[in-house]
Amino acid sequence: MDRRTQELREAHDVLAELYAERLADALEEIPEDRAVLDLFCRLVRDAGLGTTVGDIGSGSGRLAPYLADQGLQPHGVDLSEEMVRVARRDHPAYPFEVADLRRLPFDDASLAGVLGWYSLMYLPPEDAPRAFAELARVVRPGGYLATAFKVGDDSPRRGGGTLDLGIAFDIYWHSPQEMERRVTDAGFEVVFWGGRPGRDGEPQPQGYLVARRAG
Repeated sequence: MDRRTQELREAHDVLAELYAERLADALEEIPEDRAVLDLFCRLVRDAGLGTTVGDIGSGSGRLAPYLADQGLQPHGVDLSEEMVRVARRDHPAYPFEVADLRRLPFDDASLAGVLGWYSLMYLPPEDAPRAFAELARVVRPGGYLATAFKVGDDSPRRGGGTLDLGIAFDIYWHSPQEMERRVTDAGFEVVFWGGRPGRDGEPQPQGYLVARRAG
């Protein structure tokens, strides 16, 4: 494992309990997030390709119950062993496992969809083509990808320092144009994009994109 990936994993091991506490009710407070997730769930169901979806970078597992309530079967993966432990503890009804986005533990064309909910922003540019190709590999043709991201200029930043937890990691606030380019280069067709202003202390706008796997 390279230094940057190890740093990211160790930082999110530290953050696991904090995320579980602070983000548990986040969907209740952000109707835009719910609206985009509902669109993704509806598209997946209507595609008739099954209901199993990968929650890539699932963190503390907070999306799993919501996805299940919408008729999907979520399978979470996360780089952080501690995040996976917390997710299994707090949401024992759903599968979670440790995995790297660049090497997903799913067979080719085995999923009806994938989510990258604020989890694709840790990819360095040189790893993005490989990671998005992995997302395309595991989704059936006609299946869907949805992502939420922090909007910026694609330049690297250092995250974690303001939390006073002794951690730091690289993070990228993507432009909508860059995110669209990444998904289309990987073989997806964009069906929805949108965003909202930052609020409640958020220093940047938030973006959303939903795309269909071509083929």
